[in-house]
Amino acid sequence: MISARYVLAVATAGAMLCALPLLNDNSAAQAQNAKSKSAPASAAKQKGAPPKQEAAKPAASAEPTLVGQFGTWGAYTAMPNGKKVCFALAKPSSQKSIPANRPRDPAYAFVSTRPAEKVANEVSINIGYPLKPGSEAALEVGSAKYAMYAQGDGLWIKNAAEEDAMVDAMRKGADVTIKGVSAKGTQTIDVFPLKGLAQALDRLAQDCRK
Repeated sequence: MISARYVLAVATAGAMLCALPLLNDNSAAQAQNAKSKSAPASAAKQKGAPPKQEAAKPAASAEPTLVGQFGTWGAYTAMPNGKKVCFALAKPSSQKSIPANRPRDPAYAFVSTRPAEKVANEVSINIGYPLKPGSEAALEVGSAKYAMYAQGDGLWIKNAAEEDAMVDAMRKGADVTIKGVSAKGTQTIDVFPLKGLAQALDRLAQDCRK
């Protein structure tokens, strides 16, 4: 089975470079920094079990292709190891930290699909810092709140049985809020606009068929 960590490491690195103008990043340095990010685990649909495989060095041929920009969400496809992966990607519209102005890496939200693994619409957040040990982050959309577990600086839903409902709420919602606490005790609140996510996922549902 292809490693989801490898797939999204490739996807993150390539997408940051491909989407640089669309995401309004300030410099290529931020895109290069994204190459080192850990990617969502193959734990999806397995009750939040942590990944057991480390990211492999991404191959240039696996870099993703932007197939459409829908509001704040870019839709991408890639073929790492000859197996298709599709994902929607966005960056936050606002970020707040308490105390203020604490340094952190860029944050990104992903919704990924990997047909070879029978994984569809897996939500993950690259939060940009290691969470405080023993703490949990939360994803809030509308009136719903979902607990997220951490692996490095990546977040995934704790109860995989709730993921379909979460994605449905995200498709219909205006924005999603991610709250977490860093290893140094900094509280963070990131807001991701959801405009265009439903259209991006609909496009990827067509492009990511076997």
